[in-house]
Amino acid sequence: MIRFNNDYSRGAHPAVLKALAETNAVSYGGYGIDPWCEKAADEIKKHLDKPDAAVHFLVGGTQTNMIAIAACLLPFQSAVSAETGHIHAHETGALEHGGHKILTLPAKDGKLDAGQIEAVAEQYRSSPIQEHITQPRLVYLSFPTEYGTVYSLTELKRIRAVCDKYGMVLFVDGARMGYGLAASDVTLRDMARLADMFSIGGTKCGALFGEALVITDPALKPNFRSYIKQNGAMLAKGWLLGVQFHALFENGLYFDICRRAVDQAMQIRAAFEARGIPVYVPSPTNQQFVVLDHGQIEALEKKYVFEPDHHVDKTHMCVRFCTSWHTSDEDIAALTADIQNL
Repeated sequence: MIRFNNDYSRGAHPAVLKALAETNAVSYGGYGIDPWCEKAADEIKKHLDKPDAAVHFLVGGTQTNMIAIAACLLPFQSAVSAETGHIHAHETGALEHGGHKILTLPAKDGKLDAGQIEAVAEQYRSSPIQEHITQPRLVYLSFPTEYGTVYSLTELKRIRAVCDKYGMVLFVDGARMGYGLAASDVTLRDMARLADMFSIGGTKCGALFGEALVITDPALKPNFRSYIKQNGAMLAKGWLLGVQFHALFENGLYFDICRRAVDQAMQIRAAFEARGIPVYVPSPTNQQFVVLDHGQIEALEKKYVFEPDHHVDKTHMCVRFCTSWHTSDEDIAALTADIQNL
C-alpha cells in the first residue's frame, strides 16, 4: 500500500539519520544544554532576523502547544482558537486539562480573521462582569491550518494589530511550518516579527521527532525551561533534537524538502480537478482535501491509504491526501494515473 494519509509515516530524512549516526559515539551534556542545540538554534535564528530570540526544542506538537500556551496565561485567562484548531479538535483537551479554557470561533476554511478576534476581545473589555468570565489573552493560529490553508502576510498583520490593541499574545502552531512557508508569501522573518511565540515542526517535516519553539517576546522568555521541566517535557538526551534541527536547517534542507512536497501535492490536486472531482478546500499546501463518492474511495483504497475527514452527504465523503518529505515521484505518478482512470 502507498501511504498518503499523513506526513509522519516514515522515520527521518537520510541527512538527519546520517547526522545522528555521526554523533552517536560522542558524549554530550543533557537537557538541551549542549553544542548541538546551540548550533541548531543559531541556524534557525539566521532566518529570523531576531538574534535575541529564545529557541527551545521539545519532542512533540501537543506537548509544545500545551506548555507554550499555558506559560502565557494566568489561571483566569483563555485562548482563542478556530473551532477546527488543533488544540481544540485533536489534542484531547490537553490545554483545558491544564486549567485553561479555549474560546472557539467559526472558521472559514480553517482560518480566523482579525474582525472575529477583535469582537471577542472587545466583548470582554466592555463586559461589566469580567470577574465571571475568562479573559481572552492568547490567539492561537495553525500555520498551515487543519484544512491546509495558509494565512497571508496581510492577514497576519491585521491579526497582530488586534493583538497589540488588546494586549493579547499571538501564538502560531507551526507543526507543518515548512509546508506553509512553501505555499505562502510569509517567511520565518515575518513570523518572528508578528508572532510572540511560534513553533517550527520537525516531526512532520523530515525529523524523527521534535519541534522547535521560538519565543520573540522578551516578557515570555524568563523561566521557560522551568515550564518545560515541570511538565515532563525536558528530554535528557536533548542533543538528539539539536542534531536533527541542525541537519535540517544548516543548508536549507528544511525548506527544500517541504517545497518539493508541496509541488507534489499540487500535482495530485491538478489530477483530481482534471478528472472533474471537486476539492473541498482550495489548499495550496501538502494537504489536499477532495470530495469522493463511495465507489471512487473503494477503488483508490485498493492501492492507497488516505484519511477520511467527514461525510459531505449520503454518497460523498471529504478525504485527505497528504504528501511529505519522503513522497516519491513514482508514487505521485501512480496516484495521478489511477485518478485519471476513476
